[in-house]
Amino acid sequence: MTRVSGGLFIGGEWVEPDGGSYDVVDPASEEVVGQAPEASRQQVYEAARAARDAFGAWSRTAPGERAAILDRAADLVQRDFAEHARVAQAESGATLGTARGMQVAVGVARFRRYARGALEPVEEGLPPQINEAGPMGRAGVMGALAVRQPVGVVTCITSYNNPWANPAGKVAPALAMGNTVVVKPAPQDPLSVYRMAAALEEAGVPPGVVNVVSGVDVAVGEAAVDSPDVDMVSFTGSTAVGQRIGEVCGRTMKRQLMELGGKGAAIVFGDADLNAVVAGIGTTYAFYSGQICTAPTRAIVHRSVYEEFVARMAAYAGHMRVGDPRAEGTVVGPVISAAHRERVEAYVELGRKEGARVVAGGARPETETGKGFYVAPTLLADCKPDMRVVREEIFGPVVAVVPFDGDEDEAVALANDSEYGLIDYVWTGDVARGFRVARRLRAGGVGVNTIGRNMEAPFGGFKKSGVGRDVGSYALHAYSEVQSIVWPG
Repeated sequence: MTRVSGGLFIGGEWVEPDGGSYDVVDPASEEVVGQAPEASRQQVYEAARAARDAFGAWSRTAPGERAAILDRAADLVQRDFAEHARVAQAESGATLGTARGMQVAVGVARFRRYARGALEPVEEGLPPQINEAGPMGRAGVMGALAVRQPVGVVTCITSYNNPWANPAGKVAPALAMGNTVVVKPAPQDPLSVYRMAAALEEAGVPPGVVNVVSGVDVAVGEAAVDSPDVDMVSFTGSTAVGQRIGEVCGRTMKRQLMELGGKGAAIVFGDADLNAVVAGIGTTYAFYSGQICTAPTRAIVHRSVYEEFVARMAAYAGHMRVGDPRAEGTVVGPVISAAHRERVEAYVELGRKEGARVVAGGARPETETGKGFYVAPTLLADCKPDMRVVREEIFGPVVAVVPFDGDEDEAVALANDSEYGLIDYVWTGDVARGFRVARRLRAGGVGVNTIGRNMEAPFGGFKKSGVGRDVGSYALHAYSEVQSIVWPG
């Protein structure tokens, strides 16, 4: 099995943490499932310095060598797949299907994808330009080349909702482009990221190219951002934290890739296939118990199908089994922590006070053990656009439904009336209308009659949902700078 150390991973060594360790808790049972190292600010700076020292040699490594290391890492993760899924499930509270299919398997796929990505061309020839004689020199033809270069040292701050896919989606393309990384995992579920580091070490990644530091102290994250050795910060998390990171990055012009909050609008027209709509929006409850920024949590439903939609969604939510994610048949597991459960429950109560009708969920579900941070799939109907439950990201298994009576213009206006703009959705029997409406939505992505994604399509948000694009080749571009080289022909 891939070796896993209880220490930090800095400069190719497993290092004793200055701050000791802290408990990692299973959200389903509230039991301690492991110990994670608590780094000091100084150790984070040492990790960034190690990445800086390793950058020169790694950035000059042949693309084929970088590809081979990433491929070997994928092989090693696949080798220990079952144990990785067990740990991911224990620390994140995911169901087994999610831990295997959406976490570890996606992590493997991303290392495979960016092993190929390391071999993608980084040079693009531009059309020659004919220059007349003048102050800049004699007449002639100027050739030009656009070259993508690695940014340098990249801090990768990852989210708690997916301890494999999210880190792999940052680390793999960054390494493929020749960058070195400092990974700061979410404090709730860092164990999987250390397992990923161990696989990369075994795969032959040189010392200092990958470093992992963790901790519950905010100073750990602050140091990973403000270190003078860091050139770029890639962050997935809340908009509020992203804004603070952006302020720090702005002081020294660090590059940024920000995948922030979402409040996905799902426009449902009167001619939509309600079976598909309910199944699609129902994934808000199933995947990560609503802890996913791409979830369609604002249903904007035409009045002609509104009551039927609400009835079907309520029935769907009511039949979803909530409980131990290890038990067969469980669809909705716990949220990540007691504090987050209280936050989600507070939003549901706020919805009641604002005038929303709770037609499903709304009460804490009972469990056999009385343990675990569970929230029932909740549907809030008769919502108004100005309600906080409609405007703010809840990040839990809660869907708010807003009716509309008019045409496309009203639906688009309601959908765009948000500070967020990550992924929206349109359901309609008229495909031409679906694409027409999609073009008008101020969101980085739009699903037309689907919640599915094309994993080569650019991913990122408009407005407060983020800065930059990743996934596919766009991730390689995100972790690179473009340099131009010109010469006389």
